[in-house]
Amino acid sequence: MDLQISVFLLFILFTAGHSLSCHQCTSLSGSCAQTSQCVTGFTNCFSATVTVNSTTLKVKSCAPPVCLSGSANLGIGRVSSVCCNTDLCNTQDAPEPSTNTSSGKSCYYCDGQSCSNTVKCSETEDRCFNTTVTIENRPQVFKGCVSKSLCDYPKLIPGVESALCCEGNLCNSAKSVTQSFLFLCCSLLSFILLH
Repeated sequence: MDLQISVFLLFILFTAGHSLSCHQCTSLSGSCAQTSQCVTGFTNCFSATVTVNSTTLKVKSCAPPVCLSGSANLGIGRVSSVCCNTDLCNTQDAPEPSTNTSSGKSCYYCDGQSCSNTVKCSETEDRCFNTTVTIENRPQVFKGCVSKSLCDYPKLIPGVESALCCEGNLCNSAKSVTQSFLFLCCSLLSFILLH
């Protein structure tokens, strides 16, 4: 019995000091040779690919226990991320969502002037979203396609104040809210005038 306890304590002693190692870099070229030991509390490795116009940025890092994997299409750019939890498992770049395979869903997106443009979602993007993000102390609205997994934890994304995800085709339109509001106002006005 004492031997089993000794072996168990020895195992705990050697494994407790081991922290996860991940590739860590931000690169336009795609190469990432830097690695780092993750600090306490970071139990995942993370890889993300961000594409805006023709510029692609690759990001690799340590990540907290709740790590977001999935993809989003903002119309003006795309983001995809993958999480894993073994040493140097983020060697591969996060895959760019395919623009050739569509989920059949379309969502509205904002281009800085209006939010009435539409974008076709990739097969991994099964929701539309509407979110407000604070950038340089100014709230900005973003809309587009997103994977369900990214809808589950919107508060983990820095700067996100509110995020609404929906499943219907073009369900992230402000028009539906406006139409509902107008219908409510007309109903209320009719009630007041007729009574």
